[in-house]
Amino acid sequence: MILPMSELASDTVRVFVGCDPNDCDLEQMMVLDHSLRRHASLPVEVHWMRLSGDPSSAWFSDPRRGLGWQTERWATPFSGFRWAVPEICGFKGRAIYMDTDVLVLGDIAELWRAPIAAPAVVFAKRERRDLRFCVSVWECAAARAHLPALATLQREARSHEQCAACFETNPGLVAEIDHRFNCVDGEGLPIDQIRMLHYSDMGTQFSHARSFPRLAQEGRPHWFDGRVLPHPRRDLAALFDECFDDALASGRRLDDYRNPRPFGPLVKKSERRHRGNRTTRPGLVERVRRALGSNNLR
Repeated sequence: MILPMSELASDTVRVFVGCDPNDCDLEQMMVLDHSLRRHASLPVEVHWMRLSGDPSSAWFSDPRRGLGWQTERWATPFSGFRWAVPEICGFKGRAIYMDTDVLVLGDIAELWRAPIAAPAVVFAKRERRDLRFCVSVWECAAARAHLPALATLQREARSHEQCAACFETNPGLVAEIDHRFNCVDGEGLPIDQIRMLHYSDMGTQFSHARSFPRLAQEGRPHWFDGRVLPHPRRDLAALFDECFDDALASGRRLDDYRNPRPFGPLVKKSERRHRGNRTTRPGLVERVRRALGSNNLR
């Protein structure tokens, strides 16, 4: 699936969002979509990327037969999709990728128009020795020489890690994103300085308070199987609730974001030992680092 040329206008912001295919992330999807459009000064196209049983879909996976995306090593139901975005765009123009657990507080046009100086081909977040591509901006044509083909990404179970490692060992290919556009769990910033809040710790996500009870009523589990904890920033939790209510008041409904063809059972890593991050659980993360003697835990 390659986007047609009619969808490649440079004044339209193309946003590709990785999300769950079984309706676990409806609350996140609605809040992201509403907050993104609420602040945008340019037209926005949102493309939801979720696993599909349709062989014609770029996100096709058939775990039983070992076809399509091989997801068994993924932490989320969409971890490896980000590397396919430039090819989905026909290696033309610019595209933004983000995880679905994002609340937009600023104008996406600022990020869309920010220059990426060659030889860099992507904006990503630097954290010490690590790179985070959970919010990233791709120069699609320039990225072509540095990414495997879609068929290879799908076929190789380790393609997600391999792509991340490729960019980490070639840091010149990565321009550092303005940290306010991927503010992970607040990072100590006041709300008025955050442009995009990525509530990244899967155990403390604001949406759980709504999604878990909803799914229980529907007789389905959430894809996150780890321990759910309160987020340490109650002001950010209140901000999420405010945006959620505003989305409903504007006429949006969770059902607008349901997958007409749910995927079914996922094949992915368990997150029962999910550690969070320094912002949400600083003591735990540092204790684990000391115990393992590692500086590279994600």
